[in-house]
Amino acid sequence: MKRPLFLLLLLMLAAASPAWAQTATSRLVPFRQGSKWGYADQSRRLVLPPRYDEAGPFVEEIAWVRQGPLYGYIDGGGNPVTPLQFTRATSFRRGRATVELNGETFDLSSTGQRLSEPAPAEPEEEPLEHGDLVRKEGKVGFRFTVGSGSVPALYDEIRENYNGLLFVRQGAKWGVIDSRGKLVQSVRYDAIRLTGNLMFPVVQLGQLFGYLDEEGNALTDVRYPQAEPFLDDLARVLAPDGQPGYINANGQEFWE
Repeated sequence: MKRPLFLLLLLMLAAASPAWAQTATSRLVPFRQGSKWGYADQSRRLVLPPRYDEAGPFVEEIAWVRQGPLYGYIDGGGNPVTPLQFTRATSFRRGRATVELNGETFDLSSTGQRLSEPAPAEPEEEPLEHGDLVRKEGKVGFRFTVGSGSVPALYDEIRENYNGLLFVRQGAKWGVIDSRGKLVQSVRYDAIRLTGNLMFPVVQLGQLFGYLDEEGNALTDVRYPQAEPFLDDLARVLAPDGQPGYINANGQEFWE
């Protein structure tokens, strides 16, 4: 078979393949409707109806849910992976989740089976540093390794998020500088969370929290009484009405 015809056939087969074979199905998002929880797609359309008292994010295709005081796990179709029997349940990570049953704490597999072997050690990740601190007269600046960008020594502290942003402090206030050395968030925040997922930094003004995106721009307003770090592309917050809810990586809120 001639090569152009062979390539054409490959392209036709790819076009005829179902979408799920090319990209992963969008993950469902916990959605709060009043005091009940279900799951919506990324357009906020309900897929699994609100029937739970609380719901967690799908991680590795499994989510924890709660009815009354008891937790269990479901799959993406809403089918039970375990009964609602645990008094504590965490999201899955690397094929296992931690639960509590009758006062005993142990790990489960993704099929709901109890695991007897200990969890493997977490892989060590070396952060990718993007430059070096520059010190002058008691202040610090930054010189980027790639490109000609630099930050003058005007700050009391500089921290990297290892994704191209710098968190800078002057006195008690924090701001954000991008990889070109441009101040993209003025030095006005009372705090920037320096632990957890730093790709979407959590910022604080007074007693309220918000999020920045990967480039340091505002992802949300600073309006949440509580804000947890992102887990993949979802973050759990306490909404202004005092009820918990989730936002996605576009800043969309999943409650009504």
